[in-house]
Amino acid sequence: MRPSQKRTLSRPRVLALKAMSVEQHRRAAPAELGFSILTVSDTREKRDDASGDAIRERISAAGHRIVDSTLVRDDVAAIRDAVRRMLAHPGVDVVVATGGTGFSPRDVTLDAVGPLLDQPVEGFGELFRMLSYQQVGAAAMLSRAAAGLVGTRAVFLLPGSPKAVALAMEALILPEAAHLLGQARRPLVP
Repeated sequence: MRPSQKRTLSRPRVLALKAMSVEQHRRAAPAELGFSILTVSDTREKRDDASGDAIRERISAAGHRIVDSTLVRDDVAAIRDAVRRMLAHPGVDVVVATGGTGFSPRDVTLDAVGPLLDQPVEGFGELFRMLSYQQVGAAAMLSRAAAGLVGTRAVFLLPGSPKAVALAMEALILPEAAHLLGQARRPLVP
Protein backbone atom coordinates (compact mmCIF):
# COMPACT_ATOMS: atom_id res chain seq x y z
CA MET A 1 0.00 0.00 0.00
CA ARG A 2 1.31 3.42 -0.91
CA PRO A 3 1.75 5.90 1.96
CA SER A 4 -0.99 8.17 0.61
CA GLN A 5 -3.47 5.29 0.58
CA LYS A 6 -2.60 4.28 4.11
CA ARG A 7 -3.17 7.82 5.35
CA THR A 8 -6.57 7.95 3.67
CA LEU A 9 -7.69 4.57 4.99
CA SER A 10 -6.64 5.23 8.57
CA ARG A 11 -8.24 8.68 8.79
CA PRO A 12 -11.31 8.52 11.07
CA ARG A 13 -14.63 9.42 9.60
CA VAL A 14 -15.80 12.83 10.66
CA LEU A 15 -19.42 13.10 11.72
CA ALA A 16 -21.50 15.97 10.46
CA LEU A 17 -22.35 16.84 14.05
CA LYS A 18 -20.55 19.70 15.71
CA ALA A 19 -18.78 18.66 18.91
CA MET A 20 -20.14 20.37 22.00
CA SER A 21 -18.25 21.18 25.16
CA VAL A 22 -19.57 20.35 28.61
CA GLU A 23 -20.43 24.03 29.11
CA GLN A 24 -22.35 24.11 25.82
CA HIS A 25 -24.28 21.01 26.92
CA ARG A 26 -25.11 22.67 30.23
CA ARG A 27 -26.32 25.84 28.50
CA ALA A 28 -28.57 23.74 26.23
CA ALA A 29 -30.05 21.82 29.19
CA PRO A 30 -33.42 22.69 30.74
CA ALA A 31 -33.23 25.72 33.04
CA GLU A 32 -36.01 24.65 35.39
CA LEU A 33 -36.75 21.11 36.50
CA GLY A 34 -39.68 19.55 38.32
CA PHE A 35 -38.63 17.53 41.38
CA SER A 36 -40.43 14.95 43.48
CA ILE A 37 -39.00 14.11 46.90
CA LEU A 38 -39.49 10.75 48.55
CA THR A 39 -38.50 10.22 52.18
CA VAL A 40 -38.18 6.55 53.14
CA SER A 41 -38.32 6.01 56.89
CA ASP A 42 -39.94 3.90 59.60
CA THR A 43 -39.04 6.48 62.25
CA ARG A 44 -39.66 9.91 60.73
CA GLU A 45 -42.88 11.83 60.19
CA LYS A 46 -43.41 14.85 57.95
CA ARG A 47 -42.94 17.17 60.93
CA ASP A 48 -39.39 15.89 61.64
CA ASP A 49 -38.23 15.05 58.11
CA ALA A 50 -34.95 16.96 58.26
CA SER A 51 -33.51 15.30 55.13
CA GLY A 52 -36.64 15.94 53.08
CA ASP A 53 -36.62 19.54 54.30
CA ALA A 54 -32.97 19.92 53.28
CA ILE A 55 -33.76 18.64 49.78
CA ARG A 56 -36.80 20.93 49.42
CA GLU A 57 -34.84 23.99 50.58
CA ARG A 58 -32.04 23.39 48.09
CA ILE A 59 -34.38 22.71 45.17
CA SER A 60 -36.31 25.91 45.83
CA ALA A 61 -33.14 27.96 46.32
CA ALA A 62 -31.85 26.69 42.95
CA GLY A 63 -35.01 27.92 41.19
CA HIS A 64 -36.57 24.54 40.44
CA ARG A 65 -40.14 23.36 41.08
CA ILE A 66 -41.27 20.88 43.74
CA VAL A 67 -44.05 18.81 42.21
CA ASP A 68 -44.56 16.30 45.01
CA SER A 69 -43.16 15.34 48.39
CA THR A 70 -44.09 12.07 50.06
CA LEU A 71 -42.99 9.97 53.04
CA VAL A 72 -43.31 6.17 52.96
CA ARG A 73 -42.19 3.35 55.24
CA ASP A 74 -39.22 1.07 54.51
CA ASP A 75 -41.24 -1.33 52.40
CA VAL A 76 -40.29 -2.45 48.88
CA ALA A 77 -43.84 -2.28 47.49
CA ALA A 78 -44.57 1.13 49.06
CA ILE A 79 -41.30 2.62 47.83
CA ARG A 80 -41.69 1.22 44.31
CA ASP A 81 -45.31 2.38 44.09
CA ALA A 82 -44.39 5.90 45.25
CA VAL A 83 -41.56 6.20 42.70
CA ARG A 84 -43.80 4.90 39.89
CA ARG A 85 -46.52 7.38 40.85
CA MET A 86 -44.02 10.24 40.91
CA LEU A 87 -42.59 9.28 37.52
CA ALA A 88 -46.11 9.09 36.06
CA HIS A 89 -46.64 12.80 36.74
CA PRO A 90 -45.88 14.75 33.54
CA GLY A 91 -44.25 17.62 35.45
CA VAL A 92 -41.63 15.45 37.17
CA ASP A 93 -38.12 15.45 35.74
CA VAL A 94 -36.22 14.25 38.80
CA VAL A 95 -37.09 12.02 41.76
CA VAL A 96 -34.87 12.32 44.82
CA ALA A 97 -35.33 9.66 47.50
CA THR A 98 -33.72 9.92 50.91
CA GLY A 99 -33.33 7.02 53.33
CA GLY A 100 -33.00 3.28 53.11
CA THR A 101 -29.69 3.14 51.23
CA GLY A 102 -27.55 1.50 53.90
CA PHE A 103 -27.04 -2.14 54.84
CA SER A 104 -29.50 -2.73 57.66
CA PRO A 105 -32.29 -5.25 56.97
CA ARG A 106 -34.81 -2.38 56.62
CA ASP A 107 -32.69 -0.48 54.06
CA VAL A 108 -34.55 -1.56 50.92
CA THR A 109 -34.71 1.58 48.79
CA LEU A 110 -32.14 0.40 46.24
CA ASP A 111 -33.79 -3.03 46.14
CA ALA A 112 -37.15 -1.38 45.44
CA VAL A 113 -36.03 1.20 42.89
CA GLY A 114 -33.07 -0.52 41.21
CA PRO A 115 -35.27 -2.75 38.99
CA LEU A 116 -37.10 0.36 37.71
CA LEU A 117 -33.93 1.98 36.36
CA ASP A 118 -33.38 1.73 32.62
CA GLN A 119 -29.81 3.04 32.83
CA PRO A 120 -27.71 3.38 35.96
CA VAL A 121 -25.62 6.51 36.43
CA GLU A 122 -22.63 4.63 37.83
CA GLY A 123 -20.53 7.71 38.47
CA PHE A 124 -23.04 9.20 40.89
CA GLY A 125 -22.58 6.59 43.61
CA GLU A 126 -18.83 6.56 43.11
CA LEU A 127 -18.52 10.35 43.36
CA PHE A 128 -20.92 10.55 46.28
CA ARG A 129 -18.91 8.00 48.28
CA MET A 130 -15.66 9.78 47.37
CA LEU A 131 -17.02 13.11 48.61
CA SER A 132 -18.55 11.44 51.68
CA TYR A 133 -15.19 9.89 52.51
CA GLN A 134 -13.81 13.41 52.93
CA GLN A 135 -16.50 14.05 55.57
CA VAL A 136 -16.99 10.73 57.37
CA GLY A 137 -13.98 8.62 56.46
CA ALA A 138 -14.28 4.92 55.75
CA ALA A 139 -17.95 4.89 56.82
CA ALA A 140 -18.68 6.29 53.34
CA MET A 141 -18.44 2.76 51.95
CA LEU A 142 -21.57 1.85 53.93
CA SER A 143 -23.73 3.89 51.58
CA ARG A 144 -25.53 2.34 48.62
CA ALA A 145 -26.39 5.77 47.18
CA ALA A 146 -27.24 5.37 43.52
CA ALA A 147 -28.81 7.06 40.53
CA GLY A 148 -30.24 6.18 37.18
CA LEU A 149 -32.58 7.06 34.38
CA VAL A 150 -36.11 5.83 33.94
CA GLY A 151 -36.79 6.79 30.36
CA THR A 152 -35.71 10.43 30.23
CA ARG A 153 -36.19 11.14 33.94
CA ALA A 154 -33.56 10.96 36.65
CA VAL A 155 -33.85 9.13 39.97
CA PHE A 156 -31.37 9.70 42.81
CA LEU A 157 -31.25 7.49 45.91
CA LEU A 158 -29.61 9.18 48.90
CA PRO A 159 -28.89 8.27 52.51
CA GLY A 160 -31.22 9.54 55.23
CA SER A 161 -28.64 11.83 56.82
CA PRO A 162 -29.31 15.58 56.37
CA LYS A 163 -25.57 16.16 55.98
CA ALA A 164 -25.31 13.50 53.25
CA VAL A 165 -28.36 14.91 51.48
CA ALA A 166 -26.90 18.42 51.53
CA LEU A 167 -23.63 17.11 50.09
CA ALA A 168 -25.34 15.20 47.27
CA MET A 169 -27.69 18.03 46.35
CA GLU A 170 -25.06 20.78 46.40
CA ALA A 171 -22.10 18.95 44.89
CA LEU A 172 -23.73 16.56 42.43
CA ILE A 173 -27.47 16.68 41.78
CA LEU A 174 -28.23 20.38 41.39
CA PRO A 175 -25.10 21.12 39.34
CA GLU A 176 -25.62 18.19 36.92
CA ALA A 177 -29.27 17.02 36.85
CA ALA A 178 -30.27 19.33 33.99
CA HIS A 179 -27.13 18.38 32.07
CA LEU A 180 -27.92 14.68 32.56
CA LEU A 181 -31.50 15.13 31.38
CA GLY A 182 -30.41 17.29 28.46
CA GLN A 183 -28.23 14.41 27.30
CA ALA A 184 -30.89 11.77 27.91
CA ARG A 185 -33.40 13.80 25.89
CA ARG A 186 -31.20 14.52 22.89
CA PRO A 187 -32.77 13.29 19.67
CA LEU A 188 -31.16 10.42 17.85
CA VAL A 189 -29.26 11.64 14.83
CA PRO A 190 -28.66 9.12 12.06
